Amino acid sequence: MATRHHHEDAADFLPADPIPAINTNFDKDLEAGKATTEHVENASIAEKQGGDRDIHYDGGDDAAKPRTGLRKLLRRNPSMEFMREVAEANETELDPYEVKRVERKIYWLIVPALFIDYIFYYVDKTTLSYAALFDFKKDLHLKGRDYNNLSSIFYIGWLVWAIPGNLLLAKFPLAKYLSINIFLWGVFLMVQASSKDNGDMVAFRFVSGMFEAVADPCFVAITGMWFTRRQQPTVIGYWYAGNGVGIALGGLIGYGIGHIGGSLASWRYEFLIIGAVCSLWAIVMGVLIPDAPHTAKWLNRREAVVTMSRKRHDHHTVEKRQLKWDQVIETVKDIKIYLYFFLGFFANVPNGATSNFGTLVIKGFGFSTLNVTLLQIPYGTFIALMILMAIFVNHKTHHLNIRTLLMAGVTCLTVIGFALMAFTKGIAPRLIGYYLTGSSNAVFVLALSLVSGNVGGTTKKVLASAAIFLGVAVGNIVGPYSFLTSEAPVYRTGIIVCMASRAAEILVILGLRFCFVIPNRNRDKKFNEGDEAYNPDVQVFVDLTDKQNLHFRYVA
Repeated sequence: MATRHHHEDAADFLPADPIPAINTNFDKDLEAGKATTEHVENASIAEKQGGDRDIHYDGGDDAAKPRTGLRKLLRRNPSMEFMREVAEANETELDPYEVKRVERKIYWLIVPALFIDYIFYYVDKTTLSYAALFDFKKDLHLKGRDYNNLSSIFYIGWLVWAIPGNLLLAKFPLAKYLSINIFLWGVFLMVQASSKDNGDMVAFRFVSGMFEAVADPCFVAITGMWFTRRQQPTVIGYWYAGNGVGIALGGLIGYGIGHIGGSLASWRYEFLIIGAVCSLWAIVMGVLIPDAPHTAKWLNRREAVVTMSRKRHDHHTVEKRQLKWDQVIETVKDIKIYLYFFLGFFANVPNGATSNFGTLVIKGFGFSTLNVTLLQIPYGTFIALMILMAIFVNHKTHHLNIRTLLMAGVTCLTVIGFALMAFTKGIAPRLIGYYLTGSSNAVFVLALSLVSGNVGGTTKKVLASAAIFLGVAVGNIVGPYSFLTSEAPVYRTGIIVCMASRAAEILVILGLRFCFVIPNRNRDKKFNEGDEAYNPDVQVFVDLTDKQNLHFRYVA
């Protein structure tokens, strides 16, 4: 283990130009390093005065094994030499200028790509709702609850593949695994255009849901791997804002494609064009985003070490390819994991309903099809602004450790929004209420940062991520069924169910806060009494969970 020393605050996230440090030879040193540095996993470690540092690291043996056959496809663990360099860097004061330069490089490599991913991710999921504005239901002979079933079957596929898909996430290179799944999203979106009846569409949407089951967990894992715990809410907010952009642009794109004059039904062009662009982007992303700092060809050896060393305050070590059964057992026993599930569930009962029925509800206010799509622009803009506002407030109040209270406060806005939709009569208050429900996206950004920053252990983190997204899947399955066909286009029962679900979400958030604050107080108390085993300024290099690692502190 290594004791951590605080350096200049590098958490005020870039992409701003770094402030030059006093060391004027840094640029020359960095360029010299680039000339002699091999790919990071092949680079040799220089001998240090006084001999090699002895560290306890449990992934080095795998890195030394030859990568032949199927092992070439698996995630590569960092070598002992790389981890030793990280430990040595943790004993020194990192140059703030060097940290800023590395962070800016990481930012432009990762965040724009994830932002574009999330635009596709949202547009892909809501293509069905835009198709419903045209002749989709008539062409596929949908009756009764068939449309509800199509909305839910996507998330049943997601549910089936959530656990296996997330376990594979721990085995394969992260960015490549995500890129393959994105490519297959696009393929099966195009395949949906060939549907002849309801049965075809049910089968294709089930498979599409399976491939999208790993998307959010991969986005969160990539963010957790590359960014510090303080930066993670901000970075998640940046790429999650693609959700708002997808809403704002998706309606116009859907409307434009829907009016293409051709031999096919207009809704079929929506699935074909959006799916094709999605698959093409997946290929670009597979080349662009590196899988891990220790294997990144875009970083030299020193930059990879700095990437990891700057996370010394996070109780985070390098991600390793391993499945630890003791962490599986702890996960099953940890009440926080079940609260993560219910957080995902109560947050997505409304999401499953509004993402598939939102356009129909707005059309029920008396608007034309064109105006329904145009009204999605301010809705998507509001969502993006709420996300940016939430991550800004969270960043400014980070030292107060009140993230969960901020989440609960913003969720109250969504309760008010659904109340306006359910209990008022005028178009204006109901439309304002609909817009207010978009505040939930800002809450979920902060919720994802809780999972990425508050769970220790590679296996436990994968399973915790799976838990919240299992909740997401179940919520999205349940939500559409609360919108009764007999109540169209008002759907009063469904809107009241959404309001109650948001209220329950507030209780879950406050329950999580209790689970974070109490252990923090107990560990701080023992450290203040002189027990160094609870020292929060110590980093370990063994794969430990947040419960096993007594140095760990939760963000609340």
